[in-house]
Amino acid sequence: MPAQLPFAPNPSTPGTGVNGVALTVLIVLFLIVTVMGFMAARWRRAESMESLDEWGLGGRSFGTWITWFLLGGDLYTAYTFVAVPAAMFASGAVAGFFAVPYTIVAYPIIFFFMSRLWSISHRHGYVTSADFVRGRYGSRSLSLAISVTGFVALMPYIALQLVGIQAVLEVAGIGGSGNWLAKDLPLLIAFGVLAAYTYSSGLRAPAVIAFVKDILIYLVIIVAIIYLPSKVGGWSHIFDAVHAKTETTPPPSKPGYGPASPFVDTVGPKAQWAYVTLAFGSAMALFMYPHSITAVLSSKNRSTIRRNASILPAYSFVLALLALLGWVAIAAGTKPIGLDGKPNAQLVVPQLFEDQFPDWFAGVAFAAIAIGALVPAAIMSIAAANTFTRNIYKEWIRPNATVAEEAKVSKITSLVVKLFALVFVFTMDKQNAINFQLLGGIWILQTFPAIVVGLYTRWLHRWALLAGWAVAMIYGTWQAYGIKSPATKHFGGSLDTIPVIGKLGYIALTAFVLNVLIAVVLTLVLRAAKVPEGVDETAKADYFVDSDDPRVQAYDADPYDDVETSPGKA
Repeated sequence: MPAQLPFAPNPSTPGTGVNGVALTVLIVLFLIVTVMGFMAARWRRAESMESLDEWGLGGRSFGTWITWFLLGGDLYTAYTFVAVPAAMFASGAVAGFFAVPYTIVAYPIIFFFMSRLWSISHRHGYVTSADFVRGRYGSRSLSLAISVTGFVALMPYIALQLVGIQAVLEVAGIGGSGNWLAKDLPLLIAFGVLAAYTYSSGLRAPAVIAFVKDILIYLVIIVAIIYLPSKVGGWSHIFDAVHAKTETTPPPSKPGYGPASPFVDTVGPKAQWAYVTLAFGSAMALFMYPHSITAVLSSKNRSTIRRNASILPAYSFVLALLALLGWVAIAAGTKPIGLDGKPNAQLVVPQLFEDQFPDWFAGVAFAAIAIGALVPAAIMSIAAANTFTRNIYKEWIRPNATVAEEAKVSKITSLVVKLFALVFVFTMDKQNAINFQLLGGIWILQTFPAIVVGLYTRWLHRWALLAGWAVAMIYGTWQAYGIKSPATKHFGGSLDTIPVIGKLGYIALTAFVLNVLIAVVLTLVLRAAKVPEGVDETAKADYFVDSDDPRVQAYDADPYDDVETSPGKA
């Protein structure tokens, strides 16, 4: 789930020393989930893990509760639990609370179209959304565009999970300053553990760990939302403190940088378009990310997906409570200062817990955030690896690659992806990671027409879709490049003036409208010119099959044959 704005919190003196008790609890819980991650390789294991179906999709066998925890762990990332209250703390309602309605809006959307994607994917053995696009439109170029977009959009998202772990380590008193070994070793260890159990266990590892992660998250937030308000003076005092912050003047910006946004406690008339387009555009984009689709395709049947669309809003309730912790921190006078002595709003939730709770419970909260980073980071790296292997390596480099070779390449790619994320975190400013993740959100929404519209109709021409995608990508990137903030001269946010309307809105949604208009107009032109549309290898009935369909059973009975010979694969 994307963060939206850079932050400018109030300065204070940095904390000192290592919180030994909290750190010990964090390490113990981290070791427990590490063991679980390695043991997951034996859980529901088939005779061989040497296929993308088994390693990358968990054998397509997860039921309602496993899928619920997996999707919850996948979508509600560690950075979600860092960034949403941080945005509420630093910028207010528009930047932070929009995440709540957007997750609510997302689930009715997936209720309808994700079950269709599951059916067609299970029927033909598709592993990624780009697989579907390749089969639906008969276009390698359009499939490549979708796969590259998904792959690139995931890179900063994975890096931000490591940023979430860093935030916890800094507040615990380690990993933020000193020599390079003291600064980076804890994160290197976490990276090594994540890489090892993902390589050996595939998607089964985050599926198992998600149980622990989500239980800890629910426990910590429910306790916090009950206990903390009474400790800081009650909700009335909290909202009074928040309103008082709206009357403060934003700090002056540096020359050449954008002005600081004023803190707001309500969505005023000037911000309504921004709030609505952010929420709706983000809801449309959420399940276009490869890791979201990977979690969905691991479900065992259509009903599992629809049941999850009905019960996943429970996470939105928890997210709303979490967002309010950013305002609790304002009333509590929390000062999120890193070990480098600089203010950092991303530390506000860990700092709030360390300040207000006993050390042992702060350790539980730290563990919930750190483990909350491992689950999505694992799923994202698997999804990125599957995308590269199936839609770039096999499609363009090694068309005759066997199923076992696909699995091997995907495992290696998952390690490379995590290594790239680690280098990104070590060598670039954290603000750049946020900026690129915002840009990834703009990009990923441009895959919506080819994927979602394609699930219902093939009327849009493949070349028209590719042209619409290209223009929208260029427009969205250029508009984002011109956004300044107090922290950066470029890519400083994802809001800009909407053409024609003249209101501030989400760049991704404006680019999406441009995308669709171009696709529709060019489709009319290309159809009139009788340009070949490509071969559609899907049939109408394929979009409704379930796990007990005879054709799916034929596919399931022989999952390790080559693509050319397997009766259910295309």
